[in-house]
Amino acid sequence: MRKKAFITGITGQDGSYLAELLLSKDYEVHGLIRRASTFNTGRLDAIYMDPHVEKSRLFLHYGDLADGSALARLLGKIGPHEIYNLAAQSHVRVSFDCSEYTADITGTGTIRLLEAIREARINARFYQASSSEMYGLVRDVPQTEKTPFYPRSPYGCAKVFSYWLTVNYRESYGLHATNGILFNHESPRRGETFVTRKITRAIAHIKAGLQEKLYLGNLDAKRDWGYAKEYVEAMWLMLQQDKPDDYVVATNETHSIREFLDAAFGHAGLDWKQHVEIDPRYYRPAEVDLLIGDYSKAKRQLGWEPRTKFIDLVKLMVDADIKLLKDHLDGRARVTN
Repeated sequence: MRKKAFITGITGQDGSYLAELLLSKDYEVHGLIRRASTFNTGRLDAIYMDPHVEKSRLFLHYGDLADGSALARLLGKIGPHEIYNLAAQSHVRVSFDCSEYTADITGTGTIRLLEAIREARINARFYQASSSEMYGLVRDVPQTEKTPFYPRSPYGCAKVFSYWLTVNYRESYGLHATNGILFNHESPRRGETFVTRKITRAIAHIKAGLQEKLYLGNLDAKRDWGYAKEYVEAMWLMLQQDKPDDYVVATNETHSIREFLDAAFGHAGLDWKQHVEIDPRYYRPAEVDLLIGDYSKAKRQLGWEPRTKFIDLVKLMVDADIKLLKDHLDGRARVTN
């Protein structure tokens, strides 16, 4: 029997890569999307444009993590074998400005989904997208599954809430519920307001003469950056295990934003010091200075490890944004002519 998967946040970076992966494994994939006045499914275009992907096994449903009763009805109708909760207000800096909304969707949204699983009485395996931001003011270097949490943002606090809810439902109700503690993971599909994509997109515009300056905040913050397309493989592997558990997914390397600038601008033949300026508005009220994850448990139990190195990821993203802008400008020129 063909497996069915349900993905919240399917239109995001991780959701789109996960949908591709599951379709390649012959799943029937169902995704939750929010109703909007404009199309927000652009990251799924790769699926619809790939002649080798069977599109008839991909279904999109309108809904929201704010509506628990609708979630229960939808899950009861679909009957998924696996549920991946990737939806969130996921921008850390924005979470300070929209703290109540972040808590409701990123935090309370998880309990609505868990309750919907119980209400629909489906025997599904559940994946919760946890975050390295839960470590915040880090207690151990590198961070492992046993490192205490000390979140430094409303987003991090909401993710800690969801993490422990997932553990609680696993222990209280016997749910096959797993936390994937993913460290920063990037790709050409990363949202344009996240610092890595903000940098690579700016490089493309600077090279094209469309932009002169890039405004950033703290350049000394260090992050463990991996490739999102590889990280969704770890998500899937977690739900193939006989027993649910919690796993760190990372590269065990840390690099500063300053290093990212060096690598990205250097790859494009530019000097970032001529284009980058500091804007205090981009500083967080409370900063997370250092994140580096130990993925040895994931390697040992899942057989997963990162393959794309930091410098290769940076180059991949720069090249993709330069090509994206070029294709856009060429398309506009053809329309004009």
